[in-house]
Amino acid sequence: MRNAIVLAAGKGTRMKSETSKLMHPIIDRPMLGYIIDALRAVHVNRIAIVVGYQAQSIMDAYPDCEFAMQMPQLGTGHAVMQCKQLENEQGQTVIINGDGPCIQPETLENLFKANENASCTLLTSVLEDGAHYGRIVRDENGDVQAIVEAKDCNEDQKLICEINAGMYCFNNKDLFKNLHLLQPNNKQNEYYLTDMVKILASQGKKVNGIVIENRDEVMGINDCVELHKAYEWMTNRINTNWMKEGVQIIDSKRTMIGKDVVIGHDVVIYPNVEITGKTVIGNHVTIYGNSTIQDSIIEDGACIDNSKVVNSVVQKNQKVGPFEFKNGNGLNIKNV
Repeated sequence: MRNAIVLAAGKGTRMKSETSKLMHPIIDRPMLGYIIDALRAVHVNRIAIVVGYQAQSIMDAYPDCEFAMQMPQLGTGHAVMQCKQLENEQGQTVIINGDGPCIQPETLENLFKANENASCTLLTSVLEDGAHYGRIVRDENGDVQAIVEAKDCNEDQKLICEINAGMYCFNNKDLFKNLHLLQPNNKQNEYYLTDMVKILASQGKKVNGIVIENRDEVMGINDCVELHKAYEWMTNRINTNWMKEGVQIIDSKRTMIGKDVVIGHDVVIYPNVEITGKTVIGNHVTIYGNSTIQDSIIEDGACIDNSKVVNSVVQKNQKVGPFEFKNGNGLNIKNV
């Protein structure tokens, strides 16, 4: 049994927006959608989203998930306490922040597998300078003993370069059996999930730490600058993968392709093109600049020239444009 708890209750005040931070879009879906997609890709059975600010908007967007309300919001440990629907489940539970859309299914799969014989496994990252991040303290066997916040580190601990990446996998029974041991003994008077590591280790339970190679995968988004950074990371990853598959993208920095798009071979994409949704591009297709394609099928040999195609089928060797709008009703409007 695989479960997941997604922490999505905060407002995200640094976004300076009335919209929940987790509902801000990247390419063609809210950032939260990428996390849910990744969890489903590794066959998570139950996904519980902890909501608070703008809760209804999240619940409406993902009706096939489960929800737990966190009001007031008293820390990450307190958020997990609200997910009472999972407390009697078997198996493992991943806990992930809702503002980390770049996480990949392969990393989640590694996290689940690494925890098969442990009580808890956390993702870590190695930096040249641990700076203000929580340090990973290990014993002589390499097992994790604690996460020590930067402000609480002694001089030796400050030299530790392995830091907490903020993603965990727990044996579900161990997690819920020990949640009541968390105490708000800090300046914020909050219940920190990081304290669970020391609690489990003190009981002689095994706590693993696995180092993530690409730390950008676990980047958190707190403002619009970081949102843009995640957008750049994601578009670069998607476009690079397609170019490795033989798709000729003339200017990858001015091309936006959604994660669900499928593209054939001998395809040329010119600058200022957006391809999103469940679009399927056939073979020997040319897409000229300033074109937008959404949820459409572009058959072999077709050409899209400076046009917009939405919910449509462009037939084999057909040319659309320049300056056409083709919608799902087959309606073509010139000079849109």
